Amino acid sequence: MPRIVKAKAFQSEKTVAVARSLLGKFLVRSTSRGKVARMIIEVEAYDGERDRACHARHGRTVRNAVMYGPGGVWYVYLCYGMHEMLNLVTGPPGYPAAVLIRGIEGARGPGRLTQALAIDRRLNGSACAPESGLWIEDRGVRLPRSAIQATPRIGVDYAGPIWAKKPWRFLLATASPRADG
Repeated sequence: MPRIVKAKAFQSEKTVAVARSLLGKFLVRSTSRGKVARMIIEVEAYDGERDRACHARHGRTVRNAVMYGPGGVWYVYLCYGMHEMLNLVTGPPGYPAAVLIRGIEGARGPGRLTQALAIDRRLNGSACAPESGLWIEDRGVRLPRSAIQATPRIGVDYAGPIWAKKPWRFLLATASPRADG
């Protein structure tokens, strides 16, 4: 039986742990065309102003202000003038951190993911809840540690070698997760 993951689960200061925990959960999108649920298979963590790869590295701006709110809301922004990027804000209010949802079953890459699920900036600042039309469900998939691969994040060389090489990108290394019940 699917269980909606409540916003409180994303209000931890341990953004990297939250990112890893999202693998195997389902991203659910409901629109007037129907409902789609796909397993999350790739994520990246961005953890506060000290993280030189994080949008908050220069402090609060109009663009990243939603990151300074409570965890459990969506941060959606435009990248390269063409791709919407979906992030889940984590942490308590005032601590800017988020997890980029990079891939789901059937759509690898953050731009492809948002296209496949009709996600755009209108969801920016919305709650991760059925009322917004976009939420996360736990459907009982259990992933052994060996099924998860940790690698450096993609496209963040500008952050310098220390931050660019952080192994904060998590993806499924195998294609055989188990679901309970």
